[in-house]
Amino acid sequence: MLVAERQQRLLEMVNQRKSVRVTELAKHFSVTDETIRRDLEKLEKEKKLARSHGGAVSITPAHQEPEPPVQEREVMYVEEKKEIAQEAVKHIVVADKILLDASTTAWYVAKNLPNHSITVLTNSLNVELELSRKDKVTVISTGGTLLGRSLSYVGPLTERALDLFHVNKAFLSCKGLHMERGISESNEQQARVKQKMMEIADMTYLLTDHHKFHQQAFAYVAPLENIDRVITDRQAAAIDMEHLQEKGVEVIKAMQ
Repeated sequence: MLVAERQQRLLEMVNQRKSVRVTELAKHFSVTDETIRRDLEKLEKEKKLARSHGGAVSITPAHQEPEPPVQEREVMYVEEKKEIAQEAVKHIVVADKILLDASTTAWYVAKNLPNHSITVLTNSLNVELELSRKDKVTVISTGGTLLGRSLSYVGPLTERALDLFHVNKAFLSCKGLHMERGISESNEQQARVKQKMMEIADMTYLLTDHHKFHQQAFAYVAPLENIDRVITDRQAAAIDMEHLQEKGVEVIKAMQ
């Protein structure tokens, strides 16, 4: 596991549990206590958490979770995201009108998208820049308030812009996928945008690696029944795929 990936997952654990001890973190990540202390020291300097005697405590306000910077998310679970993106592209054909959200997995979809006559609606600055190199792809930006950490457009302007369009396929990701509590996002702004995206799409694909299964973030997005297809990576457990299928969701495991 990369250092940046470990530190991001460590921060997520602290924010979810509000406080965690060094020994517990060391055991979870199979590293030494000293390695965890160095991670905590770095994260405290970045004002992402506070160290306590024997551990760390969350400093996240109760109303939302922080979005990891897009630069950090780009290096997390890279192989899984590439697998999922390559599978997702197989479901896109010439003349499709699709939506790509601001997730890093959607950015990998944009990187793999062939230079064909396709229309892409997106709230992602990264996706826009990636597709600007493909002259046959028509790119439409939602606009809105740009969040620097995620390079995504959110807010009322984004939501109103989405009301103007209709797409046949939406490719979205999420912060958490819980078998009983549905899909969730880190904050209310992202959740509202995802809800609107699902409303304007004939078919919604959820692109999520197996690490997000059984996770619940702060802001509720939708029940699993609102998802048509889930595309996940090869490491997804068979029991999880069965649970999704019982909810009426088609599950596609990416293969190479």
